[in-house]
Amino acid sequence: MTDTPTPNPIDDSGHGQTAGRSAIPLIVAMVILVVAVVVYFATGMPGMDHSSTTETHDMSDMSANTAHRMMDPAEFAAVIVDPDTVTINVHVPAADIQLDGTEMTMPFDNLDEGQLPSDRDTPLAVYCRSGTMSAIAVERLLALGYTDIIELDGGTDAWAAAGQ
Repeated sequence: MTDTPTPNPIDDSGHGQTAGRSAIPLIVAMVILVVAVVVYFATGMPGMDHSSTTETHDMSDMSANTAHRMMDPAEFAAVIVDPDTVTINVHVPAADIQLDGTEMTMPFDNLDEGQLPSDRDTPLAVYCRSGTMSAIAVERLLALGYTDIIELDGGTDAWAAAGQ
């Protein structure tokens, strides 16, 4: 039996392929990528905001250990009458809106720690016109260590729509 040489495959140019490209660099790159993704998730996705905010609309959950709660206008109205709750208008400009019982007015993007309660467990009720500015203020208050923040869901626009 005689071995017959196998002809080289012909590529589009009509030339026989004598040496192809190695797939090893591609395989190595894919393995490195997979390992990098696994390490990224395994280390808790560094660089991502992992603040543990819990949003709830259930008033029965108020005693739970949550740092941030969203409330609809009726729930928010019930909370801001509590004398222990500090109500803060964070809308800019503040003169555009103001709920009765508001104790503080400060810009959402420049909260003055000197004006805020020194007790980080003081309940804070935060609002703005639409909810956009209060969301930013809540993130800042959480970063400052406040542990009991109530936010008006939908802002004073929702408050007015609900007839409050």
